[in-house]
Amino acid sequence: MNRELLHVIDQISFERGIDRTEVIQALETALISASRKRLGEHGQLQARLNDSTGDLDILVMKTVVERPTDILAEISLAAARAIDPAAVLGGTVEAPTNLADFGRVAAQTAKQVIMQRVREAERDHIHLDFKGREGEIITGAVHHKEKGDLYVDLGKTEGLLPKKEQIPRESYRSGDQLRAYVLEVRRTIRGPQVILSRTAPEFLVRLFELEVPEIRQGLVKVLGAARDPGERAKIAVLSTAKDVDPVGACVGMKGSRVQSVVRELRGEKVDIVPYSEDVRTFLVNALAPAVVDRVEIDAGRHILLAVVPDDQLSLGIGKRGQNVRLASRLVGWEVDIKSRTEVDGPPPEAADEGGGAPDTAEGDAALEPSGA
Repeated sequence: MNRELLHVIDQISFERGIDRTEVIQALETALISASRKRLGEHGQLQARLNDSTGDLDILVMKTVVERPTDILAEISLAAARAIDPAAVLGGTVEAPTNLADFGRVAAQTAKQVIMQRVREAERDHIHLDFKGREGEIITGAVHHKEKGDLYVDLGKTEGLLPKKEQIPRESYRSGDQLRAYVLEVRRTIRGPQVILSRTAPEFLVRLFELEVPEIRQGLVKVLGAARDPGERAKIAVLSTAKDVDPVGACVGMKGSRVQSVVRELRGEKVDIVPYSEDVRTFLVNALAPAVVDRVEIDAGRHILLAVVPDDQLSLGIGKRGQNVRLASRLVGWEVDIKSRTEVDGPPPEAADEGGGAPDTAEGDAALEPSGA
């Protein structure tokens, strides 16, 4: 019996990934709970498992009386003195109790409490495990879809990919594999809930870390990212080694590295931007492919004004303002973009057009050959 009990404890510990000490504590707590079925709230009981021998001792605080009427709460003087020679009538002793004395209902209660405690311990371990993976990319299989949200099988628990965290226009069926960023791990009544995201800028950063060895080695640093999920993104990179081109490292041979990221993001275009501590230079880089004449700083209002050639204005702004919006998020300043003409006025040669030209009649006369 002792060996069987230790075997069960070892099995539960192994299968559920729970420390043996926690399983033993659950067992002891369950026996104490079961005792209430017979002793009531006033009964005092201790359960002790010898982890070496497997002996389970259940000790009940019993009152010493002449003639016991309740074997679980009372003990005779003779029996008490066999345990403690100093026992006296009216006193108490800790007496060992047979497990069978608790009955079938108590045994069932003990089993329920053990399983409840084991499940709680299991949930705690899973929560801690996934809590430590916040900020990482995780892979799972789509289990089902509910009101637009995807529930993902992550093995020990289930992940939730809310609709707002899904890349627009991407679709999945049950069983499909997906990769996502672990946004948050919540503790709920049903167990840990892992909130996933495929739209977070951090997801883009982690994908580049997986694809670019120079980032993992610390030769290239990612210093910011901004996304319009499924459409376009910008990521700022900086080299810590003179002989490493950060943009080239992220692009890869024939664009292989950046294309792997683009495929994962369902065709989202990615601009790789060289980072600069000079905010003017950084904004010029971030607004590419548009050419920028100059950048003016309004430090008081934390606004940058990018002045571009007239023919570059629409390119600088981008479709629905996307290019300038992403550049603004990337540099961390509010960005305004205007054409050279809007800021400086028309060029002098344009202003003179029409003012100094001769009228039509005089011009025609001047063009006629002499003597005509």
